Amino acid sequence: MEFSPQPELIESPLCRSIEQGGVSLTINIVRLVTERGWSLEVVNEHNTSTCWEDVFATDRDADAAFRAALANEGFEAFLGK
Repeated sequence: MEFSPQPELIESPLCRSIEQGGVSLTINIVRLVTERGWSLEVVNEHNTSTCWEDVFATDRDADAAFRAALANEGFEAFLGK
């Protein structure tokens, strides 16, 4: 069985983990080397992820979308198990 190589990803320097009330979220902002658009994923400590369907022009746009969701929906919006 032959496996395809993993696609090469570029991680944004805006990737990070944040904590509130003893609960952590990991914010992943990445793009394929061969693509221009950035993807956004938030992973909670149960390894449940929230992925945006939109692709963002810049990593800053992706980070702004996360910040807006956090401000509008709160930390709890990302805690589903």
